[in-house]
Amino acid sequence: MSARRVTVLFQGRVQGVGFRWACRDLSKGFSVTGYVKNLDDGRVEMVAEGDREEIEKFLKAIDESHLKPLIRSRTVDWQTASGGWRDFHIGF
Repeated sequence: MSARRVTVLFQGRVQGVGFRWACRDLSKGFSVTGYVKNLDDGRVEMVAEGDREEIEKFLKAIDESHLKPLIRSRTVDWQTASGGWRDFHIGF
């Protein structure tokens, strides 16, 4: 199975509430790399790479976590992975 990349843009009350830190902590349970960072427009961008099934499990874990009520909407864009990261971290 080839590695995939997903870019997710979260909208809602996702800045100033520990959203990025929670995503990073959740990522430790999955074989994913990438980053999560705040955007100037109030959204949070997350880019994750790994097997598609593993990424989907990671996204489901976010949906089932305490973060769910903070997310009003999200957009998801799948691409081919670049292999540019060694871990999952908070970007700035």
